[in-house]
Amino acid sequence: MLSYQHAYHAGGPADVHKHVALVRVLAALTAKPRGITYMETHSGRGLYDLSSDESRKTGEAAEGIAMGAPEGERFSDLLAELRAGAGPDAYPGSPLLAAMMLRDVDEMHLMELHPAEHAALRDVLPGADIHRRDGYEGVLALSPPTPRRGLVLVDPSYEVKSEYAQAGAFVAKLMAKWPEACVLVWYPILRAGRHADLLDALAPLSPVVDEVRFDLKGGAGMLGSGMVGVNLPHGVALG
Repeated sequence: MLSYQHAYHAGGPADVHKHVALVRVLAALTAKPRGITYMETHSGRGLYDLSSDESRKTGEAAEGIAMGAPEGERFSDLLAELRAGAGPDAYPGSPLLAAMMLRDVDEMHLMELHPAEHAALRDVLPGADIHRRDGYEGVLALSPPTPRRGLVLVDPSYEVKSEYAQAGAFVAKLMAKWPEACVLVWYPILRAGRHADLLDALAPLSPVVDEVRFDLKGGAGMLGSGMVGVNLPHGVALG
């Protein structure tokens, strides 16, 4: 959806959950010398200011990363590294986290359709391969890539209820084209329970599911956050 901007939700408890899992998987994939390909379907702007009007309006960061970075996680080290240069209110989006971890032998392809988010991402990661196109179409068009080992992060807004099933169908198509891929899918847990459509669509792929529950905005917001992994590296836990 072109109306969605992640700045309102950056650094919230769902973001922290997602980013800890992402960093764990990327750390496992980059532990071996062979190169990987990293892709995202919905990249966002890559870097957020938690003192911004958008962040203060929702207060989600105050209930997330402001409560403290998770101890013993590589994500926390990356956050500290970023803030050492960008200031204490800086918060990385997933493209920037990935860029901080990837090596010269790795490739990265990012999709972002929203014009303002796309422009901001190009400023944050100049020289990166960033496409202003539908994320599902773009990733499928580039698959299978070189290197063949790799990770795709699927992180849509889910503002349209049909996107849960759409995301699941996309992953099935992607795995058919690129069976070596590791895929991570984030989803919100809402009272309507529509994430069941996503999990049903992914069930044939034997996914690994990790969910956390929280009381965002006193129960008026998300009830929790979910991560689904398909074809994860051996021994990697999402939570």
